Amino acid sequence: MPQPPSLPSVAFLGLGLMGSRQALRIAVAGHPLTVWNRSPGKADAIVAAGGVVRHTPAEAVAGADVIFTMLTKGATVASVLFDGGAAAAMRPGAVVVDMSSITPAEARDHAGRLARRGIFHLDAPVSGGTVGAEEGTLAIMAGGPEAVFDKVAPLLALMGRAVRVGESGAGQVAKLANQMIVGITIGAVAEALAFAAKAGADPALVRTALRGGFAESRILDLHGERMVRRDFTPFGRTSIQIKDLDNALSTGAPAGAAQPFADLARTLFRDLLARHGDLDHSALILALEDRAAAEPMPDDPTGG
Repeated sequence: MPQPPSLPSVAFLGLGLMGSRQALRIAVAGHPLTVWNRSPGKADAIVAAGGVVRHTPAEAVAGADVIFTMLTKGATVASVLFDGGAAAAMRPGAVVVDMSSITPAEARDHAGRLARRGIFHLDAPVSGGTVGAEEGTLAIMAGGPEAVFDKVAPLLALMGRAVRVGESGAGQVAKLANQMIVGITIGAVAEALAFAAKAGADPALVRTALRGGFAESRILDLHGERMVRRDFTPFGRTSIQIKDLDNALSTGAPAGAAQPFADLARTLFRDLLARHGDLDHSALILALEDRAAAEPMPDDPTGG
């Protein structure tokens, strides 16, 4: 009786809010999995599902067919891959799938450096938050060779819906476009709900009334609910939103893109971080309330 084909071995570097949930789905699917994170305690659920913790990135990737990275920024990815010895420990023909949110230029640089070692690369950032990571419903935007994308597509399918959008760096371009829409739309929802409160309506009921109309969006649904409940427990941190808008603006400027809304959104998120700390990005409504409180009341046009 023929034996079923063996599943590719996987390494996962970075077990934060997102990576821990993504790696767990790979372990539950039965893939041989090694993981590394600066805080090993975050791997308890993965170990229970059959994953193995390694003490260094190099140890984690040794012998792996596919290596996923989910780290905070481009400099961290470069440090782990190249300074931390991970790339040197990978076998030729392995595939690195970087799901971190970094700049397109950084992704292309990493792809070139890995190619010189005989290692393939995809940049494949995601959207969907911790809920999407846990449920396997992430939107995955991939850049890189089509054959490499096809090779890892079954693994990506464990985490969500993957679409190849172009060559190296294109995945990061798509993610920055996503983050522009997210940040700008959070601003629109926050401004509208803060306006409703000032103008004499109940923001919670206004949000309910808007559902299903042209203003409907996942931002109005999820982030609008957090604004109404005043629950700003971090799921998507303000500092990460600022980083993504920084990357979008620094990428768009030399390309000649007009980004006035993204620029304003970044200013507001910076105000939020400075005044209230690293809350969930839905807390942007606090920055708008701060502005309203600081602005002088207009003169009474009736002269009263």
